[in-house]
Amino acid sequence: MLRHITRTLFKMVVTLFVIVTLVFFATRLSGDPIDYVVGQGITQEDRDLLTRYYGLDASIWEQYVRFLGSFIDGQFGLSFVERRPVAEIVAERIWPSLQLLLSGVSLTILVAVPLGILAAIHRSNWIGSTVMTIAFVGYAVPNFVLAIFMVLVFAFTLNWLPVVGNSTPWHFIMPTITLAGALIAALTRFTRNAMLDVLSQDFMRTARAKGLSEAVVILKHGFSNASITILSVLGLQIAGLAAAGNVVVEAIFAWPGIGDLLVNAAILRDFPVLQFAVLAVAFAVIIVNGLIDIAYAYADPRIRLGRA
Repeated sequence: MLRHITRTLFKMVVTLFVIVTLVFFATRLSGDPIDYVVGQGITQEDRDLLTRYYGLDASIWEQYVRFLGSFIDGQFGLSFVERRPVAEIVAERIWPSLQLLLSGVSLTILVAVPLGILAAIHRSNWIGSTVMTIAFVGYAVPNFVLAIFMVLVFAFTLNWLPVVGNSTPWHFIMPTITLAGALIAALTRFTRNAMLDVLSQDFMRTARAKGLSEAVVILKHGFSNASITILSVLGLQIAGLAAAGNVVVEAIFAWPGIGDLLVNAAILRDFPVLQFAVLAVAFAVIIVNGLIDIAYAYADPRIRLGRA
């Protein structure tokens, strides 16, 4: 088990290093940030002064070495646009993004897991068919389409819900539903399939033969064994939300999180902010995947025996 954890941590470090390198060189391909910081109405002397001030006069490899050093030291410099420390700007955006992610994941678990179990138990009647039909439709609808639909209906037409910001609990409703929509559909399907595999096993018939109630058989013996697969799928889906889902939803609803910061930094070519924000998202994805991998190995006795 310890060997597996060590190997997982090593892969996480290597992956983070590769992402750091790709982020640095990808941002340099988007153009000169000085043009977006001050525009075209300055003298060449002032432009050269700003270029030296931000360290953009050095070669690409010297900038890369400095960037790695700043990444290791935890000092990411100043924002080209806001003239503030990058770490300070990103720190202000982490908690709103985390709030939205937690609300979306919580809604997903509360809705998808019971629906998946219900669809597996009633797989041969209209209940299971209805649940799976809704799941397929939800999986096919992109989250930005769902967001636009809710904005048009609940904000502009009915005037029930606010669109921009996160100042009240009402602001969470549409972004949370948008973020959780496709994830609920996917997790419902995987939960149903995992439960169907477990329900056909011999130990389930043995549990019923012992006189246990159906609820105990389904939840204690069935769901506990199916949870290994569900945990893996949920981890991958959460990583996907952290990487891309939050960016789309925050951009649509002007949510003051990392996703909205990424979009604005990319438009303004604010390299320090863009690099740090991408790395923060990548780090979150790597951590989630690593924890799920470790939890999966711990929960599955076959993996534990194989490692031993």
